[in-house]
Amino acid sequence: MLGDYEYKNILVDVEERIATILINRPKALNALNTEVLKELEDVFDRLERDDGVRVCILTGKGDKSFVAGADISEMRDMDPLAAISYSKLGHAVLSKIENLSKPTIAAINGFALGGGCELAMSMDIRLASKNAILGQPEVKLGVIPGFGGTQRLPRLIGPAKAKELILTGRTITADEAERIGLVNKVVGPDVLMKEARDVAKEIANAGRFAVTTAKLLMNRGLNMDLDSAMILETQSFGICFSSGEPAEGMGAFLEKKKPDFK
Repeated sequence: MLGDYEYKNILVDVEERIATILINRPKALNALNTEVLKELEDVFDRLERDDGVRVCILTGKGDKSFVAGADISEMRDMDPLAAISYSKLGHAVLSKIENLSKPTIAAINGFALGGGCELAMSMDIRLASKNAILGQPEVKLGVIPGFGGTQRLPRLIGPAKAKELILTGRTITADEAERIGLVNKVVGPDVLMKEARDVAKEIANAGRFAVTTAKLLMNRGLNMDLDSAMILETQSFGICFSSGEPAEGMGAFLEKKKPDFK
């Protein structure tokens, strides 16, 4: 199994139906370059097809940085066409992660700036270490967020606060990120991965079809009018009863035991 996940810049571990993806460029503070982006694209393609994986956790190597941003040394000499191509690659990879059928958790263990913040925002749940620093400081480099930051950040925290952060390039602490809704929870650095795995286990032990359907509905519903989204939810609720999961889950509840979702 793990032989399928061998990369230059990424380490992958699969245990108890949970895949942990570690970006392994600590000397570069785990910055995203083209090679890393293509490896992330490939690994999430493989994880999508891996029936032994229910949940994915993404983090960075070391205790300083989740992902410090896109690789400035690679971007510095780009012409406009090269920059557009680079942005398109980032968009494709992050959209793939956002639309993965399996839930994803970002364990933000340090700097999550620029492309690193955008990467975290493409994931379903964000847990942060107390020492994490987040933000979109691109304007200070003379560019804009290019991997979806101008679109995902306003949708997550509201347009007023997003404009403040993006237009000033200001960075914020993990506690501030939790207060404004950018991260779900802040924990000590020593328990970050345990917290991520605990959340992942809860998800992995729930009904697989139900979890996949719920994620799909939330992602799609955000881009639909409310009435249409409600119709989609009603239809999907009914389809759940063809999966066999309600019989197992409700039967276990009535018998006061834990369900065993296959």
